[in-house]
Amino acid sequence: MTDGPLDRARALLAAHPVVDGHNDLAWALRTRVHYDFDRLDLARPQPDLHTDIPRLRAGGVGAQFWSVYVPSKLQGDQAVRATLEQIDAVHTMVRRYPDAFALAGDADEVERAVSAGRIASLLGAEGGHSIDCSLAVLRMLHALGVRYLTLTHNDNVPWADAATDQPRAGGLSRFGEEVVREMNRVGMLVDLSHVAPATMRAALRVTAAPVIFSHSSARALCDVPRNVPDEVLAQLAGNGGVCMVTFVPPFITPRCAAWSAEAKEHVSGTGFDPGDDASAALLAAWERDHPRPRVTVADVADHVEHVREVAGVDHVGLGGDYDGVAFQPEGLEDVAGYPRLLAELLDRHWSEGDLAKLTWANPLRVLRDAAAVARDLQTRRGPSLATLTALDGSEERPRL
Repeated sequence: MTDGPLDRARALLAAHPVVDGHNDLAWALRTRVHYDFDRLDLARPQPDLHTDIPRLRAGGVGAQFWSVYVPSKLQGDQAVRATLEQIDAVHTMVRRYPDAFALAGDADEVERAVSAGRIASLLGAEGGHSIDCSLAVLRMLHALGVRYLTLTHNDNVPWADAATDQPRAGGLSRFGEEVVREMNRVGMLVDLSHVAPATMRAALRVTAAPVIFSHSSARALCDVPRNVPDEVLAQLAGNGGVCMVTFVPPFITPRCAAWSAEAKEHVSGTGFDPGDDASAALLAAWERDHPRPRVTVADVADHVEHVREVAGVDHVGLGGDYDGVAFQPEGLEDVAGYPRLLAELLDRHWSEGDLAKLTWANPLRVLRDAAAVARDLQTRRGPSLATLTALDGSEERPRL
């Protein structure tokens, strides 16, 4: 008897585990238990979360970029402080579960962690507000293990435009371009999820290293600002970067995108902020009369295939955004779901070699290439002393 697609997927993941681009567990731990692992033990099943150690193992996750996200309502020193607290939480988590996790800062460390039976743990800062317009802060985040910076979150920063805000910088300002150059120099990946298309194009023009989209899908299939246009996906082959397809249902199907927009409008119309905890009960009541549209593993696979078609098989990866959204597609409800996605792709005649690129080889190649660029740049220039005021003439903060 031959193995079915799900058995083949699990066997493939044993050899080529998932390197996932984005997981918001750290923020969930902050809001639920203020990072107290005595109150929330990740070694045990956590049904109120998308992520715990048993399900990471079941899902074949070998390496995880843990997001050290802070909301953009925090600005200046508050944003830097909260980001440091998030970084500390991930370091604490790794120390708390040494048999499960190992910190990793480069591709070799990822491979060593996986060979030792641990989940390699990398960090990604989600939003340029986390550096408070300071290249020195950027360098210190890198020193603490942060290996990508998402240039914006949902709101603009003074030097870069977000996808879900009104354009102000025209993509990247002069200081924004310097941020990208300094990220290249230290070896921090430029993450273009959340940014406006003009920012994507500007970063691709400036960067000397491959970029990533840590958790974005294809705009051609679901026309929302958070997804990546085909003309940008097509540039990834020349850049060497990777688009890590996310599973967020409103980014996957137009029906779910419309449903989500209607839900947010309903909550906002009552005077609540859709992102506040106080709106949860109101939204739940609305959902009873407005059921969520179905979003499935097959819908996500459509995006994976589209990115492969436009960017190439060497430029596609996975970034689930678990514990960063309220719900996930059927079959991908939590981090144990990756084998189901691979089984779907096997049914669509993906080769095991191409699946190994999707899950493992592509993100590791990007890490290696970015590190090589950094080594070269560090022989030719020192740390940048540029400031926002010197390059852009303003210290103005975004209006929130």
